[in-house]
Amino acid sequence: MLTEMGRMARDAFRQMANAGTRSKNRALQALAALLDQAQPDILEANKADIQAGRDSGMSDALIDRLTLTETRLKGMSADLRRLVELPDPVGERFDETVLPNGLKLWRQRVPLGVMAVIYESRPNVTIDVSGLAIKTGNAAILRGGKETIHSNRILVELVQKALEQSRLPANAVQFMDNPDRALVMELLRLHQYVDIIIPRGGEGLHRFCRENGQIPVITGGIGICHIFVDESADLQKALRVMHNAKTQRPSVCNALDTVLVHRTIAAEALPRIVRYLSPAGVSFRADESAMPFLVQDKNENTPFSVPVTPAGPDDFDTEWMSLVLGLKVVDGIDEAIAHTNAHSMGHSDSILTENAANAARWINEVDSAAVYVNASTRFTDGGQFGLGAEVAISTQRLHARGPMGLRELTTYKWVAEGNYHIRE
Repeated sequence: MLTEMGRMARDAFRQMANAGTRSKNRALQALAALLDQAQPDILEANKADIQAGRDSGMSDALIDRLTLTETRLKGMSADLRRLVELPDPVGERFDETVLPNGLKLWRQRVPLGVMAVIYESRPNVTIDVSGLAIKTGNAAILRGGKETIHSNRILVELVQKALEQSRLPANAVQFMDNPDRALVMELLRLHQYVDIIIPRGGEGLHRFCRENGQIPVITGGIGICHIFVDESADLQKALRVMHNAKTQRPSVCNALDTVLVHRTIAAEALPRIVRYLSPAGVSFRADESAMPFLVQDKNENTPFSVPVTPAGPDDFDTEWMSLVLGLKVVDGIDEAIAHTNAHSMGHSDSILTENAANAARWINEVDSAAVYVNASTRFTDGGQFGLGAEVAISTQRLHARGPMGLRELTTYKWVAEGNYHIRE
């Protein structure tokens, strides 16, 4: 089954790679319209997935990732329409030069190939990946989790219908609707047809793909995200940033997990952080360095009004995906950077500061795909970065890092143009 799917994807890729921008944009516009028209059917299919998820004991965070709403569907179709407006990177020339012998040389962007994307719990990924694959002339084999089977079936049907309406190959986007996990192993070894594997899920899925794949794997989408509040930060403004980073959508990979506070402001900052965030339902795991500031109200000489739990040994290595926040006191930027690099997993980390030297050090020394100064970590997103959407957020170093938008789904070829040149 998968061999045939791979062969069809390779054939479709050859056609997509030569498709013009107008044809690809027509397919995106058609898909956006179909999403709007089919909204009731999509929501009905999604309800079946949600119910099955609840019946199986799925966590609230995963249920949130699984859930489609009218608002989220409108956002998905809007993202597709924004994708239409973005420049097509395929065919772009760069690094043009003329050698001393008169040979013209440049690099030219071309589609990456056949992508296999393995993901869990998020049916919006189906549309994000499909849209980006279409715009960049790639082909995609999608393997969503069994918990999204009903949602993904109808979404892929709409994608293929949009491709057909635009006279592009429907097999440019295919869906593995058999949830058998053994098929994932087969997919990871389909190197004669698949060019790249992109897992979007937990650390277990990433490790499985790295250890068993015979195809290059791009990993990412897992983040233990930090904010360091240094001694110069405007605390009132900092509270709003932390609130947004933690509560705006706590189940996603760029949500805040740990706040580091400089010791010189800890007595004031930590109680204010806890009081500001707790009404939103945030609970706290405090390191032993932070607990002394959170056990007694210094003004009233009474026990602190918001209960705070001492942090366990693994709490600072946990991606919470919920309204739980780690708190720690550090002695300065050296310790803040060291803690962040040791625990962050290289996704998104921010410093809140009025000190330009500290900001520069954070930018240069924190080893993450996205680093922020005086901003929420929630901006690490293809749409927010102006990329339209992303197929994944890469936390590795090779080929692409951070949100993988249109350009990150291309590679390049060298083009040399001569006048019957020969090498002497």
